[in-house]
Amino acid sequence: MSAHAHGPATPQQRTALASVAAAGFLVILKLGAGLASGSLGLLAEAAHSATDFGSALLTFFAIRVADRPADSGHPYGHRKAEHLAALGEGSFLIVMSGVIIFESISRITSSQPHTVETNWWVFAVIAIVLIVDVTRTTISWRAARAYSSAALGANALHFASDFAGTLAVLVGLVLVRSGVAQADSIAALVVAVLVVGAAVTLIRSNVGALMDQAPAGLVELAQEAIDAVEPPVEIRQLRVREAGGQTFVDGVLEVEADAPVQQGHELADRIEAALHQRIPQSDVTIHIEPREGFELRERVTGAALSAQNVREVHNVRIVKIDGRSDLSLHVKLPAGQSLAEAHASIDDVEAAIRRAAPEVDSVHVHIEPLELSLRAPVVASEGPAELHDAVSAIVLDLTGHEPLELRVHREPRGVVALVTVALDGSQTLAQAHATATTIEAAIREHNREIVDVVVHTEPVPPVRPD
Repeated sequence: MSAHAHGPATPQQRTALASVAAAGFLVILKLGAGLASGSLGLLAEAAHSATDFGSALLTFFAIRVADRPADSGHPYGHRKAEHLAALGEGSFLIVMSGVIIFESISRITSSQPHTVETNWWVFAVIAIVLIVDVTRTTISWRAARAYSSAALGANALHFASDFAGTLAVLVGLVLVRSGVAQADSIAALVVAVLVVGAAVTLIRSNVGALMDQAPAGLVELAQEAIDAVEPPVEIRQLRVREAGGQTFVDGVLEVEADAPVQQGHELADRIEAALHQRIPQSDVTIHIEPREGFELRERVTGAALSAQNVREVHNVRIVKIDGRSDLSLHVKLPAGQSLAEAHASIDDVEAAIRRAAPEVDSVHVHIEPLELSLRAPVVASEGPAELHDAVSAIVLDLTGHEPLELRVHREPRGVVALVTVALDGSQTLAQAHATATTIEAAIREHNREIVDVVVHTEPVPPVRPD
């Protein structure tokens, strides 16, 4: 047993322990009165309280187990122990009720009357029983609601059914005193039927919890919380279950496959916060997965870049509507091209995409001009050294400084240039961005093999006149 279980008793445990004492007291009281008076109704109620006593013991130990923290063998905790205890309680009640029903019917159909004493002390015992039942029902029900405990709720139900059964016995004994000899056996039968109904309800609700049945309305509540998250998110495989009064929510968050890890984590945090606000004390797990279609986007982008004169491809989006896959993308072409030449290039782009991705139903291409450079494009391939020198010259011409860092390397899709340039630190961010864009365009226009340029800007002190 864990150290936690040996610590001070929790309020739930104290409530359960008080229920054990109360149930034990009622067993002794009813059994003694039933044997002394010959009342089957009181004996039935003693059996009922005996099952309540065993149930209260189960509840007490179940709560002690349920309060244990999660461990390597039980990563989700031990809260389902309460549902197992409640299931055992319901089963005990049905078995004992069956015995009482059999005995009641035997007495009712028997030709030999059974003598039942109806002295004043019998009614005094019943009054004490009713007071104890009302007190324990109220206390257990309040504790069950306060701590969301299925086991304490089952305890409250037991004492409530015990109260109803005792009332039936009281009516039966009053009728026996009035001359209706079989009223006691009928009262015992009524008690047994009440107990069976309560036990069936108890079993049904706790079997649902053990089978991870989605609690009524909670899935919709969780979905409403997720729908309210800004910016909108996509959650699939949303699942909600309850165990031992705690709600567990898990789902899969879909993000763009090329989205930064931090972005996905922040979205998951927003979802968890929204769910905790709508469903307090819930245990929320959000798994992040890339949105479907990333592999298709890669094929589409590669096909578009393979077309002649295409300098850049971005904003690739694939949307599925009514079973159709609609593709949209932005393509940058040399600004000096005529519209007819650009249209021919886009025809090549669409043809390349359809070859690489035949599952796409329609292709929508937005054409953007790549800013012109003052330099004429080089048609022939350059060696690494020549290309490095050419890029350095472009940067020096446009900024007045040599590149702080320059790396040019070849990838399967083409040549990539990584450039760090020095700009006047007093420039605005907009001015620096415009300069970086001009440098990028000039490098791309210099050599059509360059498929990507990344320009990083570093501030330098402004030049002071002498």
